[in-house]
Amino acid sequence: MNPAVRIRPARWTDKNAVAALIADALHPTPLAAWLVPDPAQRRQVLTDVLGIWVEHAMFFGDIHLTDDHTAAIVGFHRYRPIPPPAQYRIRLTDAAAGHASRFDLLDSLMSLKQPTEPHYHLAFLAVRTDNQNAGRGTAMLTHHRSRLDRIDLPAWATVPSGGEDLLTRYGYTPRPAIALPDGPTLHPMRRNAHRDSGSAMPINPARPVDNRWQGFHV
Repeated sequence: MNPAVRIRPARWTDKNAVAALIADALHPTPLAAWLVPDPAQRRQVLTDVLGIWVEHAMFFGDIHLTDDHTAAIVGFHRYRPIPPPAQYRIRLTDAAAGHASRFDLLDSLMSLKQPTEPHYHLAFLAVRTDNQNAGRGTAMLTHHRSRLDRIDLPAWATVPSGGEDLLTRYGYTPRPAIALPDGPTLHPMRRNAHRDSGSAMPINPARPVDNRWQGFHV
């Protein structure tokens, strides 16, 4: 881990900053355009919907971020099925500004692939655009891998096209893809439970891992 990158658990007061960080990373992607076709609404809708899930992770998962708020990682502890966020239907309708049906469809398609066994769900990883290729993505995923090995649970993530190679370096393997109707393809990935982190593929320092990657949990 890059010693200059300090990672800490998020506090309640960080939740808005974390949602904005992930929305900023997601905003220019094909997935964001599919979820919110209206570019004038896109950033605000993403920030508001992500705010619901970041808050939910405070209760049913964990959030870690760098001290300078330039990178964050969000996950859920799915030891058993977890409930939706409080008043989710009302809150999603308000936050999505007419685009709730796209979020609902994404939810349905991802739920079909989600494991039923106990697992850790890596929902989001984002690095701020002007801080990429500075070791933050490497630090966050190395920290993530070490925590996974301590709890000895399998892990699950869904990444956009191009993100598979990144998680492969941390022990994840691809599963059948999700093709969104008239939209991008998403790639579920699984990491088996094990305590020996040395079995994961080594990081090649010549290949940067800080290109922003973001999952989407709904």
